[in-house]
Amino acid sequence: MNDTVVTVVGNVATGVEFRESATGGVARFRFAVTGRRWDRQKEVWADGPTSFYTVWAWRTLGANLAASVSVGEPLVVHGRLRVRDEEGEGQRRTFVDIDAVAVGHDLTRGTSAFRRVVRAVPSLTERHEGATQGQMPHRTPGQAARQVPGRTSGHTPSQTSGQAPVRASGQGTIPFERPDPAPVGTSV
Repeated sequence: MNDTVVTVVGNVATGVEFRESATGGVARFRFAVTGRRWDRQKEVWADGPTSFYTVWAWRTLGANLAASVSVGEPLVVHGRLRVRDEEGEGQRRTFVDIDAVAVGHDLTRGTSAFRRVVRAVPSLTERHEGATQGQMPHRTPGQAARQVPGRTSGHTPSQTSGQAPVRASGQGTIPFERPDPAPVGTSV
């Protein structure tokens, strides 16, 4: 499979829109990338033209983006570049999208605090009810996040199996859970 994979650094231009879909949640937002160049005549850095991309994020990444990102924040976006042409009202328009694989705050321009999200596993009763109704219980972004009681700061030296220490003010120890990798060869 030949994909164009890009990593772009820029700023969030619009609010993150999140919606549930049949295959999981999907988030999208506009992303502004402005190149910088050295102006030799004035001997200063100057902004170049700004490119705008629509970033799409699926499933867990989409839910986490909706809960974590605001307009104006600097991000690094890594994903597959998609260029599409559409005709409408007698005009041909070109859209440039990025199907995000990974997104993070640009730490060269500030700090960020990471909080691990622990997936809520539906109870046996919820799974049974969802199966009989043909759906799983609805949850919004942020509902999946929960804190596990523990120390509020510092490092806990010895953890039970399946636990990893987390250092952040006001955060307790959160169980370590390896993220599920995206299936190979699937299109998002």
